[in-house]
Amino acid sequence: MASQGTGYDLSASTYSPDGRIFQIEYAVKAVENAGTAIAVRTKDGVVFGVENLVHSKLMVPGSHKRIFGVDRHAVLTSAGLIADGKHLANRARDEANNFFDTYKQKAPIKTIAERLALYVQAFTLYSSVRPFGASAIVGGVDAERGPQLYVIEPSGMVLGYHGCAVGKGKQFVKTEIEKLALDELSMEQAVDEVARIIYKAHDDAKDKEFELELSWVRADGRHAPVPAELRDEAIRKALQSLDDEMED
Repeated sequence: MASQGTGYDLSASTYSPDGRIFQIEYAVKAVENAGTAIAVRTKDGVVFGVENLVHSKLMVPGSHKRIFGVDRHAVLTSAGLIADGKHLANRARDEANNFFDTYKQKAPIKTIAERLALYVQAFTLYSSVRPFGASAIVGGVDAERGPQLYVIEPSGMVLGYHGCAVGKGKQFVKTEIEKLALDELSMEQAVDEVARIIYKAHDDAKDKEFELELSWVRADGRHAPVPAELRDEAIRKALQSLDDEMED
């Protein structure tokens, strides 16, 4: 960063001479240092997977959640600063509730994502606030468009995806997702693939231990955690796949 340290990174409302806003770039760095979050669209719904890093052996298992229900048909997960991600989840719930109160129907996933993106972008405009140090994945199934996935960056940019990832393993995970025939996968197969990719992206030598969090929104438009027996089977297959690769 040629302009770093010359005062252009002191405010989110100040551009550097080459047209960059460094505080947004710093927020992106916070995302890149966080545990990976994945989501994929299938023909029948959307599957979410999160690598929840265990920062202390004293933590209660299952207490560190990063997949949040926004509405019955909509889900948000994030990577970056955990508190920022929770705040975005609460804002997404407010947007979904406001839409229902106004139009008496569930908010389309795209509408929730776009409204949340406008909220995130507002925090890049003023010197009195800082950008959110989190990227969010918003997904679900609605009657208008079926399965949907959107990624909201700290800059407020929002894009739709068939499969996406945020966090430290983003580039590797995107390469792995591109190899999948997502339109042909069942929900159960997608759960297996998401678990396999997260375990493959995790570096045991550098990274802390983690808990795998899996959730889905099926074709009936209802969000629920992946059943424990299916999650355990997906983990077993993922570990077996890693062992097979090491033997080869």
